[in-house]
Amino acid sequence: MRHNKKFNHLGRKKGHRKALLTNMAISLIEHKRITTTIAKAKALRVFLEPLVTKAKSNTMHSRRVVFRYLQNKEAVQKLFGEIATKVAERPGGYLRIFRIGFRQGDNAEMAIIEFVDYNETLLNAAETTTKKRRTRRSRRKATDVATDVVENAEDAVDNATDAVEEKAAE
Repeated sequence: MRHNKKFNHLGRKKGHRKALLTNMAISLIEHKRITTTIAKAKALRVFLEPLVTKAKSNTMHSRRVVFRYLQNKEAVQKLFGEIATKVAERPGGYLRIFRIGFRQGDNAEMAIIEFVDYNETLLNAAETTTKKRRTRRSRRKATDVATDVVENAEDAVDNATDAVEEKAAE
């Protein structure tokens, strides 16, 4: 029976799955972005996000806990150094998963998993959207437009009444 077994086993035994996630986490910390399958990316996010949260509190205990999972000094230094400082004010959601299509050989759905604060193209796009945009529309305020409409309507009514009076006079 599978009662209360809710995580993806990825078709591997426990030791193999742990080694896979550890190696993928080290690669992600080193390169800031990796390409893998959707299932592995989702499992890696569940594995790595608590470690990044631990890295935000830079204590000896948290370093030892993270090293127990990663077993790589350089990855732990990078995680506690540059990554922890970059995500210090973020309350969670340190990783982002993009779906990129299907793999040619076995048609597995592929994804890119990356740290949120390291995607320069998206960060630059966010900066450009916050800048003031130019529009080709009129710069008049809505009240000016409304008064113009009312004045045009009054002129039309005056013209219509003048035309009716002229017709009546004839």
